[in-house]
Amino acid sequence: MSRLEAKKPSLCKSEPLTTERVRTTLSVLKRIVTSCYGPSGRLKQLHNGFGGYVCTTSQSSALLSHLLVTHPILKILTTSVQNHVSSFSDCGLFTAILCCNLIENVQGLGLTPTTVIRLNKHLLSLCISYLKSETCGCRIPVDFSSTQILLCLVRSILTSKPACMLTRKETEHVSALILRAFLLTIPENAEGHIILGKSLIVPLKDQRVIDSIVLPGILIEMSEVQLMRLLPIKKSTALKVALFCTTLSGDISDTGEGTVVVSYGVSLENAVLDQLLNLGRQLVSDHVDLVLCQKVIHPSLKQFLNMHRVIAIDRIGVTLMEPLTKMTGTQPIGSLGSISPNSYGSVKDVCTAKFGSKHFFHLIPNEATICSLLLCNRNDTAWDELKLTCQTALHVLQLTLKEPWALLGGGCTETHLAAYIRHKTHKDPESILKDDECTQTELQLIAEAFCSALESVVGSLEHDGGEILTDMKYGHLWSVQADSPCVANWQDLLSQCGCGLYNSQEELSWSFLRSTHHPFVPQTCLPHEAVGSASNLTLDCLTAKLSGLQVAVETANLILDLSYVIEDKN
Repeated sequence: MSRLEAKKPSLCKSEPLTTERVRTTLSVLKRIVTSCYGPSGRLKQLHNGFGGYVCTTSQSSALLSHLLVTHPILKILTTSVQNHVSSFSDCGLFTAILCCNLIENVQGLGLTPTTVIRLNKHLLSLCISYLKSETCGCRIPVDFSSTQILLCLVRSILTSKPACMLTRKETEHVSALILRAFLLTIPENAEGHIILGKSLIVPLKDQRVIDSIVLPGILIEMSEVQLMRLLPIKKSTALKVALFCTTLSGDISDTGEGTVVVSYGVSLENAVLDQLLNLGRQLVSDHVDLVLCQKVIHPSLKQFLNMHRVIAIDRIGVTLMEPLTKMTGTQPIGSLGSISPNSYGSVKDVCTAKFGSKHFFHLIPNEATICSLLLCNRNDTAWDELKLTCQTALHVLQLTLKEPWALLGGGCTETHLAAYIRHKTHKDPESILKDDECTQTELQLIAEAFCSALESVVGSLEHDGGEILTDMKYGHLWSVQADSPCVANWQDLLSQCGCGLYNSQEELSWSFLRSTHHPFVPQTCLPHEAVGSASNLTLDCLTAKLSGLQVAVETANLILDLSYVIEDKN
């Protein structure tokens, strides 16, 4: 008989943010995510102490999924960031760092959580309204008739992930491939509501990145022996395709959606095989050219189909079922019974291909809304990071197609926004407070904490001891390297702002980030000629950045509002 233990009482802790343990734990998480931020962010290696897979990354999605977080407050923060990343793919580190800064900066101000939360909501509303307005000075339109801004957007994502280990030439090559893969998923004659296709990433490790390529259609990896057994098809018209989502192995325990009727005294195996051969006869009589099966095809059925010059490929796997359905127009067949003519689809052509040491069966579509990005990199670690980055870039392009705007990157949006908030709260606090009971002094305190949180995110971009400046005209970020000589004129050291839109040849004045200066009005309404002339901008996805900003503020408010943490210790 097992020993019975009395249930332990739940552990109740009040005012969790006032405890040293919580503050220290939050500070450790902040240091981890801060050190990963930006193109020169430091990599993190995550592994189990008992061995197994080792993850080397600086991306929030990989980082947070491998971190074991036990404290309830940290779980709230990391879960919020992970939910944001699962929906928008980008700006995860921005969200985590900003949330930590917002929580940290209001400690010791002497204001009640209710006041802080209320004013944070007002400032969040001010930020979102400004970033979505026509007068916003850090938002640019994305023209899909030109590849310039789109390439800048993709390039900015690739260069912010150092674990991909790409050279400049490789970055340009992969950026062009990602953009081409995305454009292939857009239907040519789409009007009104657009249904995008899909880009499949096919691994080819231990190869040069420059050998990566995009092909319309789907690549099915096969052995060289299997490919040699496939008969070539010579046909001037489209090839008829049947796609099965059930097994054709003759396994009695898995008959799919249908039933097998067997007379008394008849062998079950022979009855199922007869039914499979009857199915094969129908496929041949319906002039099917290609049979694809998610699971296994019985050798006898495969031999029968080959005799009638029908290509049969099994073990496709569940991953390719949806893309194959979209590309061929088939309805996956789930039974061994009679097949409806509407279940068949087609492809334009098929061929074999070899890349590196791998062999593929290539299905060429009638309309190229499904494509395969054959992605190469030098080793497993770099390939895993590059794959994740390419998926992020493809998702960002989809979000941008829905909302064709981008924000200036490289920290310039954050410093510009901080300058705008300071000016707005200094010159026109009534428009922010409206009928709120909070005082202007309280607003000034929280606004400074909010702006400082934004500027601290920008400060996280510098990992080598350099200085960060902001100009007093546009409110953009400018970086000075740590080993730069002392000069009287900043113009001699600075070249371009963080996003690359402005250069130091203009008549500008600068101040150190977070230094005390009188609030100024950052120039709004970007001139079209400035955007058009810039060929190498650093950009952020507007949709992802807005969501990250909102999630950071709302999560910080939720944590600041916690009065008790109750833990069940049983």
